[in-house]
Amino acid sequence: MTLPPQYEKISRPPWEEYFMQIAFLVAKRATCLRRQVGAVIVKDRHILTTGYNGPPKGFHHCDEHGGCPRLQANVESGKGHDACWALHAEQNAIIQAGYHGVSIRDSELYCTTQPCSICAKMIINAGITKVYYVGGYPDALSNELFAKTGVALVKLEWQGK
Repeated sequence: MTLPPQYEKISRPPWEEYFMQIAFLVAKRATCLRRQVGAVIVKDRHILTTGYNGPPKGFHHCDEHGGCPRLQANVESGKGHDACWALHAEQNAIIQAGYHGVSIRDSELYCTTQPCSICAKMIINAGITKVYYVGGYPDALSNELFAKTGVALVKLEWQGK
């Protein structure tokens, strides 16, 4: 059987690249004015949930109610989470699992950005065993939490394919 020309050279990406591409696609739904982040929770090579950063359900997006308080106060990245309206992508992915009754124990998380320490604590308690990420995040406590609890933290090299 001969395939049409547009299908002849399709190659299957490795699993890590496949799920990270999906995380970057999910990030496009983010409403945060500072950074668009996407997360995908996977178990046995099946997607369980996704999440992106944005405010709680029914709450206005920052661009709809006066802008980002952290941007306005010139708060540096990794600080001032209590002044932010949004939940992080990882938090939303974990919450979606609980909301829909999906067990994420022994799963893996793909995230476009390294999780902060708040998300690290949630990831650890949710039973996620491995976190893949691309972009760094200035939070030393996050690294320490993952190292001390045995959750693997894997930085992927990314060309944005």
